[in-house]
Amino acid sequence: ILADVRSRGDSAIRELTHRFDKAPLDTAIRVPESHFKEAEGLLSAEVKAALEYSVENVRRYHADQVPNGIHWKEIRTGIMAGERTLPIASAGFYVPRARGSFPSMLYMMAVPAQIAGVKRIVMASPPDEKGRLDAACLYTAGLCGVNEVYAMGGAQAWAALAYGTESVEKVDKCLGPGSKYVAAAKRLLSDVLNCGLPAGPSESIILADATPDPVDIARNLLVEAEHGSDSAALLITDSELLAQEVSKKLSELGDNLPEPRRTFVADVMSGYGGILIVKDIVKGAELANLFATEHLQIRTADPFATLGLITNAGEILLGDNVPFSAANYSVGANAVLPTGGNARTWSGVSVGDFKKRSSVVYLSESGLENLRSHAATLAGYEGFPAHQRALIDWTAAGKSGR
Repeated sequence: ILADVRSRGDSAIRELTHRFDKAPLDTAIRVPESHFKEAEGLLSAEVKAALEYSVENVRRYHADQVPNGIHWKEIRTGIMAGERTLPIASAGFYVPRARGSFPSMLYMMAVPAQIAGVKRIVMASPPDEKGRLDAACLYTAGLCGVNEVYAMGGAQAWAALAYGTESVEKVDKCLGPGSKYVAAAKRLLSDVLNCGLPAGPSESIILADATPDPVDIARNLLVEAEHGSDSAALLITDSELLAQEVSKKLSELGDNLPEPRRTFVADVMSGYGGILIVKDIVKGAELANLFATEHLQIRTADPFATLGLITNAGEILLGDNVPFSAANYSVGANAVLPTGGNARTWSGVSVGDFKKRSSVVYLSESGLENLRSHAATLAGYEGFPAHQRALIDWTAAGKSGR
């Protein structure tokens, strides 16, 4: 697929979109302006208000992250060094559609890019059988400064954004989750496209003592499990009684979900989900750190004290009043987070993901003299004679030595 898109461009995109998404062959790759206006009319006032509220919260959360400009420091007399921070030129976002509509995924990625100052912000998402994109995603694009929207999905969308086609200009960076085929495409394209943080199937852990309501815990496990059969939803607790009660409630509440969510939950609870009983919360925290989960909720008598035990998690929710779904949509903290244990070294999306830093150095005459002998000594030790001679012979005027 990647080679086909690179070779045939728009023709390959249209054929693959027809093949995989059943969209008409004449579907416009770039979504026309008229579709945005139609999308707004298809949404209820409640949905539009919810999107506007949530986008604003995400904007407020990210507003103060990573300012632009140059920040200098005098390392020693005459030695000035610092960093200049600028936005990247373009960013693309992939919003999948196979299991539902995900406008929240778009604003979690696009708002930080907009705040960073990215000039060209692009979205790609699969069309339906009529060649139309999800109305809520189109409305959200307008709220978040998305300049271009393309009706294309799967590996072919990533190829178009990486290589470019007649209709699609390539981007510098692209974020977004997707199927195993999208994940494979991202790995194969990593040499030509910055694909951002590892984002696979959704996962969560609840770390709890005996104090929380088992119904709340069960509901929160269902929040994660209904994402899909490949999700992970785990309760770690030192209370056998809580474990038993949650297990009962899971069965009751899960059976009341509509399909396909009911099947997703059953698959998760027999696969990557479940309940672990540990000796104490300290041991539970050790397990949570090993998992390095995407979402972690702490439901203990003193969640702020328990927080001190946690070192690896993409997101940490504290206390009794933060279901996973609140953070997924409307709190404002970013919900595009590392999965698959990658929270050990990766963080969630932020404004910094759409900025680049350049080191900036200035030496005065005294600064050059300050470091000359030390740098020359190290150059000689490492076996670089040209490095060494440049330092020894360089004059303050910047001309070669005598």
